[in-house]
Amino acid sequence: MPQVSRTVRIGSSHGLHARPAKIFAQAAKDAGIPITIAKDSGSPVNAASILGVIALGVEQGDYVTLTADGDDAEAALDKLSELLTTDHDAE
Repeated sequence: MPQVSRTVRIGSSHGLHARPAKIFAQAAKDAGIPITIAKDSGSPVNAASILGVIALGVEQGDYVTLTADGDDAEAALDKLSELLTTDHDAE
């Protein structure tokens, strides 16, 4: 199965700080397939690594690219994209 990529804009008003990064990384881990996240044209990191995700320094309005390999790659990226575009700080 080919790699699937998707570029999304971050919705959380404070970016991917600890709480939204934890939610995102856990969902990436739960997907059970290899998923990476990269900010702009930077190097991709393991999306299931909360420290890797926080280290990207992603702010509201930044664009990130998700890449996944596996049978459920489209569905996993749908779910992760929704998490990234949601403002978790407004809840």
